[in-house]
Amino acid sequence: MSTTFELDPARPDAWSEGIVAAAGALESGGLVVLPTETVYGIACRPDLSEATGRLFAAKQRPGTLNLPILAATTDAAWLVGERSREALALAERFWPGPLTLVLQRTERSRPWQLGELADSVGVRVPSHAIATALLERTGPLAMTSANLSGQPPRSDRTLLEATFVDTVAVILVLPAGAPPPTGASSTVVDLTSFAARLLREGPIGRDRLAEALPSHGHLITGEPPTA
Repeated sequence: MSTTFELDPARPDAWSEGIVAAAGALESGGLVVLPTETVYGIACRPDLSEATGRLFAAKQRPGTLNLPILAATTDAAWLVGERSREALALAERFWPGPLTLVLQRTERSRPWQLGELADSVGVRVPSHAIATALLERTGPLAMTSANLSGQPPRSDRTLLEATFVDTVAVILVLPAGAPPPTGASSTVVDLTSFAARLLREGPIGRDRLAEALPSHGHLITGEPPTA
């Protein structure tokens, strides 16, 4: 049975109980729902295989879809994904914000059970104050949209509670009247091969991405070819 805390973005002085409860649940391998600037996400510790397994099960997410990682700062993100010239340029321009970079894993993240792709990891630094407050306390978290796989992201408190009451330990929600998540999933760029590849165009469009790449670098669209 989950516990819900309402956190008002305008009252960070009143977040302590919810943030502490969420951090404690995550530390023990539980799942937490929380807002980001894009969508509500469902999070867990990335270094505990039982926690990531629990997240896959709660979301009914296939293992072929790797779990991305959210970090509080750019420096924390580079502990998870390898820096490159292109990654540094895009991070400087768009982090914190709705951009996920798919990078080669570092030694720290290589053992994490995030899905079938063992060599790469999606990393993002969110700009939502509540997400940042939790990440600063816990360190990087595996996080994906708070919905059942194939369904739209949940944004209503009642729907979040009904969907995850039996699988999530803590739910952090925004009060009525607070600016909700935009509902638009982050832009995703793969930087693991010879050229930057736009996998999903979200709030940050391809023209802005191309302008930010070193020397206005080429940006390929679509999934990488399979062997």
